Amino acid sequence: MIPLKDDIPTSRFPVLTVAIILICCAVYFLFEQGLWDLGTTGNERVFEFGAIPYEISHPGDECDIEPASQQVICEGQAGVTGAASDQAPWWVTIFISMFMHGSLLHLGGNMLFLWIFGNNIEDSMSRWRFVAFYLLGGIAALLAQVIMNTDSSVPTVGASGAIAAVLGGYAVLYPRARVITVVFIIIIFTVIELPALLVLGLWFLLQLLPAFSEPVTNTGGGVAYFAHIGGFAFGLLMIKLFANRVHEDYEASHRLPVY
Repeated sequence: MIPLKDDIPTSRFPVLTVAIILICCAVYFLFEQGLWDLGTTGNERVFEFGAIPYEISHPGDECDIEPASQQVICEGQAGVTGAASDQAPWWVTIFISMFMHGSLLHLGGNMLFLWIFGNNIEDSMSRWRFVAFYLLGGIAALLAQVIMNTDSSVPTVGASGAIAAVLGGYAVLYPRARVITVVFIIIIFTVIELPALLVLGLWFLLQLLPAFSEPVTNTGGGVAYFAHIGGFAFGLLMIKLFANRVHEDYEASHRLPVY
């Protein structure tokens, strides 16, 4: 299921949403030097600037790649001696990691969701409130992932946690908006218009089920499902504190006329 467009017009150009998209693209193509996937430089920068749960849950202890085995080891772990090479401070990685991505597909999917739903959330509040909401949503998402596996040494990168907060906020403010969506059924697909609450509810279910059915490990990569859940929950719970200019009459475009 891939959303393509919603039916709520904005009252102003989404400057911040576009800025976030441009920053994420610049970070991926210029800083990480990624194309379809990351190369050596990109992987090195993901390890240095990605948010590593172990470093966040053990402030002052850093992780490094052991040259002989190429395994990730962290200061403070049993049997580990010596000091890791200098890395970006853990509190810096919390913010930088929100703008990094692991592949072009990862980047493209996140930016699509941000463009479709982020413009209306930005429009529902003042500019500075949107910045605060987005960043705090990303932090809440990352903390949820850290809490579920405090000893993980796998770097977490991506805007999806902050975007999940945007999705949670959208579900609260505009549940009956219409979203043009591509729906895949086995080998065929169709384009239909669905209520936003259904689209976002199914998205959340697709995060919830694997989060509690797949084992959480210290070494595997993959999708940070608990970050998505944490970000979405933040958006659901906190959007009313931030949204001070909600488009209340958003259903007008698809109401039947009354004579």
